[in-house]
Amino acid sequence: MSIDVTTPPETDVSCANCEACCCRLEVMLISDTGVPGHFIATDQWGGRSMAWLDDGWCAALDRNTMKCKIYEQRPQVCRDLKMGGHECMTERIAWFK
Repeated sequence: MSIDVTTPPETDVSCANCEACCCRLEVMLISDTGVPGHFIATDQWGGRSMAWLDDGWCAALDRNTMKCKIYEQRPQVCRDLKMGGHECMTERIAWFK
């Protein structure tokens, strides 16, 4: 069976069924949104990104609720990713393959 990622399935995504697939993506910090320092990783060239824990999930993700602990201070790239939008659905399709 082939999945067409150009047209995501008609699925309602909400905080209740999100699965936080996007919280496994690398998130580069290109602007200051107030992310607390202990959630930031800095590479050898000075690039900043959201830190990941050993389990591969974003350090700011609450593993019990699967919701962001710093939602109001989340990075701009996280703000721009619309829940249920094309990019969201593409990641969900890839995650559940």
